[in-house]
Amino acid sequence: GATNPLASAPGTIRGDFAIDVGRNVCHGSDTVENAQKEIALWFKKDELNSWKLAQNDWIYEKP
Repeated sequence: GATNPLASAPGTIRGDFAIDVGRNVCHGSDTVENAQKEIALWFKKDELNSWKLAQNDWIYEKP
């Protein structure tokens, strides 16, 4: 969603609980592309893990 709390939609964490762009309890990227760039600032590829929820095989049928 929007980075600026004033432009954030009601019902979103930022829209409901934030009042300032620079003061966040936690950070959330606005797009997948930005998330990938931001994650790369802090973590090396070998520090990231792929995972899936254990219950997925029980809930979803395999094709």
